[in-house]
Parts: sequence; C-alpha cells; structure tokens
Amino acid sequence: MKVPYFDLKAQYTGLRDDVLRAVDRVCQNTSFILGDEVAHFEEEFAAYCGVAHCVALNSGTSALHLALLGAGVQPGDEVITTANTFIATAEAISYTGARPVFVDIDPRSANIDPDRIEEAITRRTKVILPVHLYGRPASLNPIMDIARRHGLTVIEDACQAHGAAYRGGHAGSFGRAAAFSFYPGKNLGAYGEGGALTTNDPQLAQFARALRDHGQSERYFHDFIGYNYRMDGFQGAVLRIKLGRLHEWTAKRQDLAQLYRSLLGGARVDLPQDDPLSDCVYHLFVVYVDDRDTVRRELETRGVQTAIHYPRPIHLQKPYAALGYGPGSFPYTERACERCISLPLFPEMTAEQVRYVAEMLAEVTEPACVALASGCAFS
Repeated sequence: MKVPYFDLKAQYTGLRDDVLRAVDRVCQNTSFILGDEVAHFEEEFAAYCGVAHCVALNSGTSALHLALLGAGVQPGDEVITTANTFIATAEAISYTGARPVFVDIDPRSANIDPDRIEEAITRRTKVILPVHLYGRPASLNPIMDIARRHGLTVIEDACQAHGAAYRGGHAGSFGRAAAFSFYPGKNLGAYGEGGALTTNDPQLAQFARALRDHGQSERYFHDFIGYNYRMDGFQGAVLRIKLGRLHEWTAKRQDLAQLYRSLLGGARVDLPQDDPLSDCVYHLFVVYVDDRDTVRRELETRGVQTAIHYPRPIHLQKPYAALGYGPGSFPYTERACERCISLPLFPEMTAEQVRYVAEMLAEVTEPACVALASGCAFS
C-alpha cells in the first residue's frame, strides 16, 4: 500500500463543481482584489471563530505582522514566543524591529511552557505570542494570567489551529488579536496564499484594514505608510466553500488521530498530550522517535510518506544567531526537533490507511512503549 503524506487532489474532487462556480462568479464580478467574496468570508470566519472582526490578508505571516503592529510593538520592544514553530512567527516580530525572546516548550504538549514565561519578562517586553502548534491549543489560561499581571498583550499564533478550542473558547478569541494562515496545506487552505487577523478590538481591526491596503482610509487618501497585504477575490471565494466543510473535516481528523493513538500504544513512539478539556484539530499528527532519519527511510520503502515539522528550532537558524542562543539553550525544544515525524493525516484518509501506517511504524521501531513524560501538561 502507498499512503501519501497529504492529498489535495482528493479534496478537490469533492469541491470541483462548487469551486468552478465560485471562480466564475469572481470573474463575472471582476472583483479580483478584496471585493464581496472576501468581505463575506470575513464575516463568516469571524462568526466561526467567535470574534467580532476578521481582516482577510494575503498570508498568515502578514496577519502576525499586522497584529503585532496593532498591539503597538516597535523597535526596541521584546516579544516572548517559542522556538518550536515555523520561522514566520519570529519573522513577523523582526519585521516590527522588535526582538524575539524564546522560552522552552513543555515536552508533554510541545507548546510554550507557561511556567518559563515570567523569567523571560523584562522592562522591554510588550507581547506574549503563544503558538497553537499542530492545532493543539497552548495553555491560554495561565498565559493570559501572566499577561494581566505584567500589563502585557497576548497575540495568538493560530495559523495551524482553525476550529481549535481551549476550555470551551475558540482559538483566536483569547488574545487581543490572532493570526490564521490559509496556506493550501492547512486545515482551512486556500488555492494559493492567504491569511486573516481576528480580533474583538474594533480600533485594531480598522487599523489592520488600512495597513493591508497601503494605509488608506479611503481610496487614494493615505494616513500612514502601509503594505500590500490584501487577499485575492479568488481566495475568498474558495475559502467560503471550504469553511462550510471545515467542521466535518475537523471531526474526521480527530477520529483518525484517535485511531492512530489507539494503534500506536505498543509502538516505541512518544505522543504529545492533549488537554482533555480542549479540542485539538490535528493540523498535523506528530510523533517522536529515536533515530528519526532511519525510521523515515524505512517507512518510505514501505510506501508511507512523512514530513518533519520542524527539523531545526528557530534559535538555531542562521538569521537568529545574533540573538545569542546556542545549542542547549532550550533542551526540550531541541530534543523535540530532533525526534519529530509528521505522519499522514488528511480528511480523505481512510481508516485502512491509518492502520497500515501505524503497523509499519510499529514494525520499524522497537515494540516497547516509551512515555514522553508523566503527569498532566495542562493547567
């Protein structure tokens, strides 16, 4: 059996007629930049996330950038975040002229460890930027408490967490703002680049709408230097179609993830823990193994495609060497990056494929189960 890591073609098969009609509608209206489709998507996605405002943008990176600017981040400030994420999280901080300050992860969840945040706070700290990695919500209650005590702003990197929930609240609705990505491989993916900023702050939303469109308050009247971060009309139309199916797709991902968990109980793999009171949407199904490269090669010979998210933490990437973090600065983060493998997981995947992947993974690893860590990661 061959199991692809992801299969966007299979997803398109079920959407083709609706997508073609939507694309034709955009062409008929000639609303290629922003326009009605994007405006309707903003309303629908805001409702989906349980917030008052959604500002559609051209990428999740742009959403992070504008959220930070809207929070008043500027050169000389510091933003606390995790190094166990895609580099865009740190890049958005750098775009503002601020300094990323990393803290280690909780090894049980792979998300930022709230217990390590306060020791990283200085007089320059402006924002805490938790990442809901792999679709698993960060521990927001303690993070929000820390922010309130120190007068800081929380911006959520929800780029992998469409539809996730923390203790009954929607991911993207806790901080002053949140950023979502609609990169094609995301749970809610565009047919190209796309992103969105969500917020309950009307002033921040208004500021972001102007920033995305060259600082315009009205056409050709510019209040400040802005950016060209607008969403294409085609992407808004496609995202509206997909948003209507996201609940069903999320449920399928969660079912397949639970099947993986039940089947891998006897394999020598470590699994991040889920908060039983929250909903992980499993953008990725990540496991941790020793001798990862060998395991990946063996799985490939058995027809199983895998990926790595992410092989090198941000603090060890060349652009951030000047921050002064070296190997060993964040041992749990570095260990996770050395051992992580993303297994195939997508809504069109079958239970038979999951069983095959789990069987092959158990075959190429030793049978004894090694616990990642004991106890509960969540508070």
